Amino acid sequence: MSLELKRHPTFAGVKGPVVVVVMDGVGIGRRDDSDAVYTARTPNLDALSKRALFTKLKAHGTAVGLPSDDDMGNSEVGHNALGAGRIFDQGAKLVNEAIETGALFRGDAWNTATSRVRASGEPLHFIGLLSDGNVHSHIAHLIAMLRKADEQGVAKVRLHVLLDGRDVPETSALEYVDQIERVLEEISAKPGRDYRVGSGGGRMKVTMDRYNADWAMVERGWKAHVRGEGRGFKSLREAVETLRAENPGISDQNLPAFVIVDERGEPVGKIRDGASVLFFNFRGDRAIEISRAFEDQTFTEFERGPRPDVFYAGMMQYDGDLLVPKHFLVPPPEIDRTLGEYLARAKAQQLACSETQKYGHVTYFWNGNRSGKFDDKLETYLEVPSDILPFEERPWMKAAEITDRVIDELKTGRYRHARLNYANGDMVGHTGFFDSTVVAVEAVDLQIGRLSPVIRALGGALIVSADHGNADEMFEWDKKTKSVSRDASGRPRPKTSHTLNPVPCYIEMPEQALQLSETAPTSGIGNVAATVLHLMGYAAPDGYLPSLLG
Repeated sequence: MSLELKRHPTFAGVKGPVVVVVMDGVGIGRRDDSDAVYTARTPNLDALSKRALFTKLKAHGTAVGLPSDDDMGNSEVGHNALGAGRIFDQGAKLVNEAIETGALFRGDAWNTATSRVRASGEPLHFIGLLSDGNVHSHIAHLIAMLRKADEQGVAKVRLHVLLDGRDVPETSALEYVDQIERVLEEISAKPGRDYRVGSGGGRMKVTMDRYNADWAMVERGWKAHVRGEGRGFKSLREAVETLRAENPGISDQNLPAFVIVDERGEPVGKIRDGASVLFFNFRGDRAIEISRAFEDQTFTEFERGPRPDVFYAGMMQYDGDLLVPKHFLVPPPEIDRTLGEYLARAKAQQLACSETQKYGHVTYFWNGNRSGKFDDKLETYLEVPSDILPFEERPWMKAAEITDRVIDELKTGRYRHARLNYANGDMVGHTGFFDSTVVAVEAVDLQIGRLSPVIRALGGALIVSADHGNADEMFEWDKKTKSVSRDASGRPRPKTSHTLNPVPCYIEMPEQALQLSETAPTSGIGNVAATVLHLMGYAAPDGYLPSLLG
């Protein structure tokens, strides 16, 4: 299909840059005391809502390629939709189908992994997030693979579990611990079967770093999973209960690394030569670094030590450009003809900017899970290094620095399109700290107040939206009582996961030359790409969701 853009039949385009601001994790909630977005003082967004066009957009479920509308959106699928202008079946749905049809178990990666350990006698190791959040992984996928491994004669399995508390309630780990332990005990009760947990830790302390922000997380995981180094416990439940008791109020995502040991105190889950390792997360951003630790011949990020000779595969290929990992169980979505590629072919200068925590979202995910640029001469990517400090202690994060860089670049007059991500609402929202999240939203509002007049002065257009909700729902909701869920002491239970809420979309342009389309109120974030092109004077390419503008 042609990558040539056609001029819009009725709108010549704005003179200046068309800028997309992604307020990560800022949705439209119930507008009550649980809603940090509503609670925050946002004079700039309030003013924008009066002078700009405004609508709500869907950012979860089928609107972003997930299996059902019960599935919360996330940054990966959200930025895929924003950048692709169309909806592609995403990781969770693709894995569900591969398991249901049996395609996963007929694939080369699965059969190589299982045949290797049947021959060597070493365990088949699974590493990944123990959760049903359906953002990075799903426990049902793991259970299906455990049962198939048993059925196919795999004698030994070891699990290295990363505890969630981020895409699910913050202290819900034992629900998943009990569920997986029952499956392991059931299989291990059979003759010749030994299925156990080998190690674990909280996802924000162990293994699941992204964008090279904190390789020490990956090193802690490597030491626990591969070498069996760490504090020992007799069971996964004992580890969780003990670490919680020693750290009152700690969220599952922040639990330190640990290993499971036998009666002699020896770790049961070391990864040795002859083993196979399957990383069962389907989402890519927090899976790439541990994959590199297993696969890279030359590796300098931390002292890896002897790298075991294993067969390694991911649930999916997490980076199609870098081919990480080399082997994978389920092919990822093939996202082509993204907004970025069309603009590069049209010789339009583009700018992408965020801090480290979301840098890959406005580059890699926006471009359809593609690491490189389409044209080095036409694309400028700016990464502002993130702090390695608790987000609740620095809720402003790097929002001001992002704005500084973007304003300086826009004033050069080079760019026809720019996109930036303020990570605050999502990263601070995930901590569960309400007051900090209010400050995070206010910090983003302040930066929009700085950015908007610059774009107006340049004769450009501004689209402010989000990839999903988070800060808009900071407490768990009791569906039976239709009220905030509270603990035994009466305190609201913090909610650290994304939401099912719609997200705002503000569109500001010179003299508000266009109006919202009739379909805008029922649209999703996938419609943003065509809207960008519309404002630039281009028609939506074939197959794109329509512009939000009439």
